[in-house]
Amino acid sequence: MTGNEPTTTLEAKLAAIIEPRLQAMGFELVRVAVLGRDRPTIQIMADRQDGSQISIDDCQQISQDVSAALDVEDPIPGVWTLEVSSAGIDRPLTRVKDWNRFAGHLARVETFVPQDGRKRFSGVVLGADETAARLRLDDGAEVVIRHPDIRRAKLVLTDALIEATATPPLAH
Repeated sequence: MTGNEPTTTLEAKLAAIIEPRLQAMGFELVRVAVLGRDRPTIQIMADRQDGSQISIDDCQQISQDVSAALDVEDPIPGVWTLEVSSAGIDRPLTRVKDWNRFAGHLARVETFVPQDGRKRFSGVVLGADETAARLRLDDGAEVVIRHPDIRRAKLVLTDALIEATATPPLAH
């Protein structure tokens, strides 16, 4: 969520409840998704504000806190399931800061509407600003895709990405 989305979607309503709680605990919300209808699953993807790896204990802490908040706010009637995870290495690109942090790495992007006759793009991330993200395609051409037009964007797992996101060894 970039803060520019309309607050009418269920994901936006959930983000408004979840985001301040995560920030108070030292985390950042990367993405909220709701999957399924009869017994929906709320998926929360989070990062640590300090950039360090998120742990299983962190996910449990987030799950307990957010679950309690959602029980009180009750944005989804009936029974639902909550899943909390780290954004991972081959993470989705949902925020401007992610596009800029992972500039130089390979990503795949799918758009809601065709752009230059296509909806799927693969290329090197060149960064983003508040309105659009940029990719350099395999043929060398650059494409600019407005954030609202992006259905999903995700980093591609490569050796370079693994190396760039590896936790440095502890000094003894």
